[in-house]
Amino acid sequence: MGIMDFIEKPKVIGSSRFPGLPILPHGVERHVVPGGGSRGISIEKGDEIAIIDREGLQLAEMVFFDPSGRSDAAMLGAKGCGRADYLIKLLSSGDYSGLKVLDALRKTNFDIKNGNAIRIFTEGSRANDSAEFVSSSDGLLIIAAPGDHMLPEAQNVPTELLVYIKRAIPKTPKGGVLPPDPLADPLIDKNIQPGEAKSYQVTAGDYIQILDVQGRECSDFQAFSLRELDKGIERDIDPTTTRSLMGSLYPSPGIFSKYWTLDHEPLVEIIQDTCGRHDTFGLACTGRYYEDLGYPGHINCSDNMNIDLEKYDIKPRGGWPAINFFFNTMLDDTNALGMDEPWSRPGDFVLLKALTNLICISTACPCDVDPANGWNPTDIQVRTYSEKNKFRRSIGWRKTTGADMEETKQTGFHTSFSNHTRNFVEYSGYWLPNAMTNYGAIEEYWACREKAAIMDLSPLRKYEITGPDAKKLMQKCVTRNMDKLSVGQVVYTAMCYENGGMIDDGTVFRLGENNFRWVGGNDFSGVWLREQAEKMGINAWVRNSTGHLCNIAVQGPRSLNILEKTIWTAPVQPSISELKWFRFSIARLKDFHGPSCVVSRTGYSGELGYEVFCHPKNAEEIFNTIWDAGQEFGLAP
Repeated sequence: MGIMDFIEKPKVIGSSRFPGLPILPHGVERHVVPGGGSRGISIEKGDEIAIIDREGLQLAEMVFFDPSGRSDAAMLGAKGCGRADYLIKLLSSGDYSGLKVLDALRKTNFDIKNGNAIRIFTEGSRANDSAEFVSSSDGLLIIAAPGDHMLPEAQNVPTELLVYIKRAIPKTPKGGVLPPDPLADPLIDKNIQPGEAKSYQVTAGDYIQILDVQGRECSDFQAFSLRELDKGIERDIDPTTTRSLMGSLYPSPGIFSKYWTLDHEPLVEIIQDTCGRHDTFGLACTGRYYEDLGYPGHINCSDNMNIDLEKYDIKPRGGWPAINFFFNTMLDDTNALGMDEPWSRPGDFVLLKALTNLICISTACPCDVDPANGWNPTDIQVRTYSEKNKFRRSIGWRKTTGADMEETKQTGFHTSFSNHTRNFVEYSGYWLPNAMTNYGAIEEYWACREKAAIMDLSPLRKYEITGPDAKKLMQKCVTRNMDKLSVGQVVYTAMCYENGGMIDDGTVFRLGENNFRWVGGNDFSGVWLREQAEKMGINAWVRNSTGHLCNIAVQGPRSLNILEKTIWTAPVQPSISELKWFRFSIARLKDFHGPSCVVSRTGYSGELGYEVFCHPKNAEEIFNTIWDAGQEFGLAP
């Protein structure tokens, strides 16, 4: 049992478990350092720090500065090893995670080149190995999980680190959490307590973030066109018009993302949503609702909105048709509209973009007599940001129920497919092409059957299984016989629970005697492999390489002709024309000097076909080369 098992516990009240709600002891914070990235954390004297190597074999490098800019490993009770070469290289590479670290260094005027580095997990760490420190000074802690881009034939993928900080003086009151850091410098930053409604003005192009601070709290939102208000006309978001035009119960990031007025004018667009469950059917809670339940005089959102909107000469209403963010409603088989506790977790938010000048209003619902707010109303945070900031469209994604929220990612081939379509949908945490402009599903189908088609399969999950007992682990966890799998061979198989229940299906690549790669459909398959390795007490590592391996499928009768023109293989590898069914070749694009890739004769089309795996940095070049070569053979996206 590792340190996480002692720190992270599901919140339990009576017989109810609350997954995703505050699961850390009071005064404990949790931070994630991405593989190949870095993180800066403010530290105070007496804070206890635990660093955890989540997947194993991941080096960690740390530097600590006191307020004067002095760096000494002894302030964490550790022994330094000199210059922080890994951190210096990472911060100079333009890595996204390092931008905030560089900003913190600029603000404090600290120089990373003067840092006294601490290195841990240098001797082949196991999954969930940990190192612990205590700070003897206030200061800034910078942590890196260094690693280079993984070649498609390699398995040295950098993976994330977890950092737990037990504060000597907790920053939050017991039983509550503070709002997370803003996405950028906010123009407005309002906290709304339960039973309050607050209005605010937003300029066209600016962003609005509505954030559930503690989790499971509803927030009614309404927006008015300021241009129409100046004419004495009230034009606000109309839920019925919005549902009709968007074709869904409520908009979500992507194409169908706007909220509309009765006059069919879009007022706001949803850019990011980390929760994914909201309501456009019910009114903001009203006095009559509580009266009918036997609670006369109960404070309610509609009355609060009327009071605050009076200063804009907006007429009061008995019940406001608002957008109720985080409210969990559902329609049952008898056409009854019901509701349950919200899905939102602490820090979940929606990010909207104003499409015209607006007067907006947000509430923190005071309902404490039903599950609408998890029986416990809490606060809402509203922030606005300048249009100068650029936020990518994203739908919150969690690999497993208890995993950290991640933004929707773009695959390495996203730019290439964007040349053929704007129609992308969220799939397993990635934006994936849904239909191609000037093609359509029927033409794409016949291209695959008669000529060739190219498709993005990058959201498939990839895991590197290595170590002396790697074969033993795979033999235990999949249904095919790994003793019969040769190096250079691929096999399609199922991964099952011990009782035969299905976990996932996928393919196993054997890259070496003790080197396997699992390519499947979900992240839990990797979690399961790691759990089984620990349970069996064997010498094997399971590391997630999905972010370092993207893949396209080239499928159809002419796929061989296309790849013969574009893929080079060394004499010790089978050429594309020699590649047999369920075999792979370590190859390069065009010639000996081209980008590295792995080409397998696999696919799900039922036709002759191949998959090409590469690092995202080479994806655009590989796609363009294959696309250009495929035009004479009728290649379609």
